[in-house]
Amino acid sequence: MKHKIGFNKLNRVPAHRKALIRNMMTVLFQHERIITTRAKAVEVRRFAEKEITRAKEDSVHNRRMVARKIWDEGILAKLFTDIAPRFKERNGGYTRIIRIGERNHDAADMVLLELVERKDDGKKAEREKRKVEKKSKEKAQGPA
Repeated sequence: MKHKIGFNKLNRVPAHRKALIRNMMTVLFQHERIITTRAKAVEVRRFAEKEITRAKEDSVHNRRMVARKIWDEGILAKLFTDIAPRFKERNGGYTRIIRIGERNHDAADMVLLELVERKDDGKKAEREKRKVEKKSKEKAQGPA
C-alpha cells in the first residue's frame, strides 16, 4: 500500500532530484512548455505552481524565496514581470499536462507540461495569416 507517501522520489538521490526539479522549472519558465515524462511533469508542476503563486506578489522577500529555486536572474525577472502578472486573477491551476504518447525505446508516458496562459510570440497569428494568404491565392488561380 502507498499510504502517506508525499512525493515521487523519481529513483534519484535527494540532491539529484532537487537539481532536476530546479532545472526543469527554469526551462519551463524560460520556454513556457516542456516535453518530459509524466512522473517528472507531475513533480515539477507541484513546485512550479507554488513559485508562480509566490511571484504574484512582487516583494524582496518573495524574490529571495523564489531565487532559492531559480538561480537564473533573467528567468527570475521574467517570472515576476511577465509570467506571474498573467495569472493575477487565477487561483491556481497555472499549468496543464497533455499526454502525447509513449517514448519509443522504453515506452515511458511522455507529456507536454505547459503554462495555461502562455504567449505564442505572434507565431500562431503569423501561421494563420500565411494560411489565409495561401487560400486566397489558390482561389484567385481557380481550379486547374
